[in-house]
Amino acid sequence: MHVNAQNGRGGERERITILLVDDHALVRAGVREILETQKDLVVVGEAASSEEAVGQVALWRPDIVILDIEIPGDEPTVTIPRIRELSPDTQVIVLSMYDSAQLLRQLIATGIRGYLLKTIDRHELFAAVRSVHKGSSGSMMISVSPESLAALHRNNELTLSVREREILEMVAQAMSNCQISHRLGIAEATVKRHLRNIFGKLGAVSRIDAVNKAIEAQLITLRPDKCRSVTAVTAHTDTPQL
Repeated sequence: MHVNAQNGRGGERERITILLVDDHALVRAGVREILETQKDLVVVGEAASSEEAVGQVALWRPDIVILDIEIPGDEPTVTIPRIRELSPDTQVIVLSMYDSAQLLRQLIATGIRGYLLKTIDRHELFAAVRSVHKGSSGSMMISVSPESLAALHRNNELTLSVREREILEMVAQAMSNCQISHRLGIAEATVKRHLRNIFGKLGAVSRIDAVNKAIEAQLITLRPDKCRSVTAVTAHTDTPQL
């Protein structure tokens, strides 16, 4: 959605439309007041939950959504893709109090275009909104600590193939090499070869070490009902083994 406003010479120029999503009304009012000190920024709507956010996006198709990740309702990893599907031209900037490389990595995967800590000042917020609005689809505004940024880059250098992730997730479920080979329909020797590659990539010394490092780097995910199985891996992998 684009809004035109009169400039000082009687012409019109485009304004950036913004939806604010935060469950604290006072916070929304404060951010709105800050944003609307700028003639090219206009807040067209507000939302206090994930469902309200999706509804407001459907109504306004804003240029930018500024999203707090602790709103009631769905997780941001669910809400953000819904927003992007409803309004592909809408860009999402997350405003967060968490300086976490793991969280940032998760949100980048959903297609966000900005991640800003709530410690930023108003001028950084203005710059981020304008940059995201004007930037190319691959650009991103990130405002986190140097430590989190370094951790993000380190994690991005770690990659596992689809097959390697499958095998490691089965290892996390305490499956043996024989069980994995039968499940995937491959030779047990092939499973061991994949595990050697995984150990090398992660610098792991055991199966549980590989699982822990992959989870920490968010290369694999485990459902809650598999948590007990991970404990079982620990109990059976006291010595390095494939």
